[in-house]
Amino acid sequence: MSSGHPQLSLSRRQFVASGVGAALAVGIGAAPAHARPRTFGSYGSPGHRLTPRTLYVDARGAGDHTTVQAAVSAAAGDGYILVLAPGVYRETVSVPATATGMTWIGAARDPRRTVVVYDNAAGTPKPDGSGTYGTTGSATVTLRPDGFTARGLTFANDWLRADHPEITGTQAVALKVMGDRSAFFDCRFLGHQDTLYADSPALATLARQYFRDCYVEGDVDFVFGRGTAVFDDCHFRTLTRTDLAGAPYGFVFAPSTAGANPRGFLVTRSRITSTAPAAYYKLARPWVPSSDTTARPMLVVRDTRMSSGIDAVAPYTNMSDAYPWQGQRFAEYRNSGAGAVVSVAANRPQLSPAEAAAHTPGIYLGDWRPAFRLRSGGG
Repeated sequence: MSSGHPQLSLSRRQFVASGVGAALAVGIGAAPAHARPRTFGSYGSPGHRLTPRTLYVDARGAGDHTTVQAAVSAAAGDGYILVLAPGVYRETVSVPATATGMTWIGAARDPRRTVVVYDNAAGTPKPDGSGTYGTTGSATVTLRPDGFTARGLTFANDWLRADHPEITGTQAVALKVMGDRSAFFDCRFLGHQDTLYADSPALATLARQYFRDCYVEGDVDFVFGRGTAVFDDCHFRTLTRTDLAGAPYGFVFAPSTAGANPRGFLVTRSRITSTAPAAYYKLARPWVPSSDTTARPMLVVRDTRMSSGIDAVAPYTNMSDAYPWQGQRFAEYRNSGAGAVVSVAANRPQLSPAEAAAHTPGIYLGDWRPAFRLRSGGG
């Protein structure tokens, strides 16, 4: 089934030409060159042009807008395409639910070169004195519409605990996505605690999200939420912490699967690496929030390679003893690497081949087949 997103071809000769400058980097946890997601080719040739619903963003003034939020605010209606020139866009961005079918594209070949970043944390005081931001309010980018697609971008939150010892609310979200049929290709998500929030707009609303060839890094619950999210051929990296003397440093996944999302997180054909000492990270812990005590967190990790940074003996733990992980839906299938060794069978539930057949991207995504297609030809 078609994703419903436009087939694209970038041109605007002057704009594309402006996107070949030196790379800009965000100053937190950059992945080594070998860990980068696969890049992609040129989005078209000079002389081709996009639809009238295309807006070009360039912080240096070569586009229609200099900030991403300005372009989002100018995009009245659905189906808009935002093309972001290389650069660091230090701002928070909120996309309303009415902007259905919106697409963001990094004009550079490398997602490292186009970065949307800010530095709010849950405990950061709001400028108007009305309190702190909270976890949701800390997000650098908040996406509410259905049918959103992004490719070739970095979403980051560079708030650091060491810089703010007075703040105890250390959750700092890079991206919160809530819409159904939201897809991300060749994107990077950088942060520490609560980096990527795969959520839904309401407990009773289905929200499916797809991540392909993406890179996510962090330390505490850095992939979390109640949505149905598929991570296909992605790279997760756990970071070293200087504020803790011993294990555990943190947790990769913290699903809080809601009733309207019968399936939670599926990780397939991916890898989990670490900069931390061996066994300093748990693979997951279930999150049953006070706002939804009926949640049944679900995580399946299959055909994935885990480094020694994951505690192979006891990879799961509790967020609350009232909701032990053994009562949730955690399972693995055909994983490999030092962090995937099954030494205590009771600590690592494994799927049979027949059970694994029910845990594939197609099953989780249902009638939606996410795709990103380019169109050739001008007009």
